[in-house]
Amino acid sequence: MSETSYDSVLVGYTEDRIMDDGKHIGYKIRFKDHELVEMAKKYATSRNDKGEGGNVYLKIFRSKNDKACCSVFDPNSAAAKKKREERQASKETTDDLPF
Repeated sequence: MSETSYDSVLVGYTEDRIMDDGKHIGYKIRFKDHELVEMAKKYATSRNDKGEGGNVYLKIFRSKNDKACCSVFDPNSAAAKKKREERQASKETTDDLPF
């Protein structure tokens, strides 16, 4: 059995689709106050010297069971760290080009 690692965590309560005249117009997501504080502390991206960063990335999607879900990107997860290392390694190999 293969083990999949994810770079995000399910958060909040996502209500099903908001419909208007039979057309999908959005979703409603509910967070408790302590969940928002936890997301800001735990899942915010790091800031650089210029003060850029400090973002919390949320993604709304449909599950395999066709339920609305919301996830937050975890920059400290093993999958995210692996992606950063791969991106850094590919940058280092392309930096050798003379043009």
